Parts: sequence; structure tokens; C-alpha cells
Amino acid sequence: FRDHHFEKVSPLLGPVKMSVTQINAGTQHNVIPDRCTFVVDIRSNECYSNQELFAEIQKHISCEAKARSFRLSSSHVEERHPIVQRAVAMGRVPFGSPTLSDQALMSFPSLKMGPGKSSRSHTADEFIFIQEIEEAIIRQFLLSFITHEQPFLFRLFHLIMLFIDLKAYGEPEFSF
Repeated sequence: FRDHHFEKVSPLLGPVKMSVTQINAGTQHNVIPDRCTFVVDIRSNECYSNQELFAEIQKHISCEAKARSFRLSSSHVEERHPIVQRAVAMGRVPFGSPTLSDQALMSFPSLKMGPGKSSRSHTADEFIFIQEIEEAIIRQFLLSFITHEQPFLFRLFHLIMLFIDLKAYGEPEFSF
């Protein structure tokens, strides 16, 4: 599993990745196991369906394989989609997350967004900074709907941010 490479590579997610995450064998320390089972975590990309990946894996193994589910597939949104273009206009760089969510069940273009760094997701010491939550919710999301052409809303946004900055940090991060 470690050395197998799938031919198709996604521009955002990269290659399909496989990792053995669980191994179970034996019943006691002094008995030779009669069987060994293991779980392989597969991080797919939009280039393959789950069924295609399973079929490809079965070609290269000599043991029985069972898929937990074919239900959750990788998803993506085209770079030219308005929601992606809006994120780019806000200075965000689109990237593919190696994690999976209920987003995979949506039959329409969607994106997964949230505070923090994706590289810290699903790790033993997963965490998020309060400042990252503020930035994601207040600065980025709200500001995306408020422009300089809407002076009242723009100034209100800055007043709210000033209040939050004063409360959290004791001094403003910007002036207006």
C-alpha cells in the first residue's frame, strides 16, 4: 500500500494516498496468530470514483478486501465558479483538503470553510486559536459582503472590529 501510486493526480488534492491505520492479529503473546486484519485509510481525489479505487486496489492484493462504504466521495468546485472567484478576490488561495465531511453528500457546488489550518485537522493534538475563529467568521466572511460602496455598512463593520480588537487585545489593529 505504501509504494502503490495511482496514475491520475489532482491539481489541488494531489495523488491518492493510502495509509495502514490499524493492524490486528493474535489473541495472546505466546500464540502464533491464525489471521491478521488491517484497515487502510484512503484519501481519494476527484479523478477516481470510490469503486474505481477499490477495483484498482483489488488487482494488486492477494487477500480479501472489504470497503467500509462507497457513499462518501471526493468533491471539488471548478476554479471558474463564482464562489471560488470571490474567495480568490479576497486574497484566499484555493486548496484541497485531505479531510472528508458531509459536504461529500451535497449534489451541488459547495466549499468547506472554517478557521484554523487544515494540516492540524484530525491529528492527536488538534487545536484552533481564538484569533483564527475571529478572522474566519468576522473579518473574512462579513467583509466579503461589505464594500467601500456601502459606506454605512463598511463603517459599522470597522466599528464592530474596533470593539472586538479593544476587548480582546487592548488596542486597535487598524484605524479608519
